[in-house]
Amino acid sequence: MDMLSQVLIVEGKQDRKKVEKILAEDEMILCTFGTLSAYALDELIDEYMLFERDVYIFTDADDSGKQLRKLLNQELSHAENLYIDAKYRQVEDTPDHVLASILQAANFNVKIDYLKGSE
Repeated sequence: MDMLSQVLIVEGKQDRKKVEKILAEDEMILCTFGTLSAYALDELIDEYMLFERDVYIFTDADDSGKQLRKLLNQELSHAENLYIDAKYRQVEDTPDHVLASILQAANFNVKIDYLKGSE
């Protein structure tokens, strides 16, 4: 799949940094910085042509992450949702090997070393 055809949406800069280090290839990762107004979402959709791409939503398992996921899904009904276990609460706090498994299951290429690990 062409790298420009898929987009991963995360909440914060730390989430983006953590995901970037695990991915084996450059991918478009959009950061919402935790909140997103309806206007800002419309701008994001237009600027990155999100209706024409495979979109993956990867937010935290806390209340703000759930609220953001709900908003994104209302506008991007074609998006696929990626979830972390609630025990980790935040993408940035999730163990690398767990994130790698989640991303690989969504057909992202991950660095093999990150698939190894233990709880």
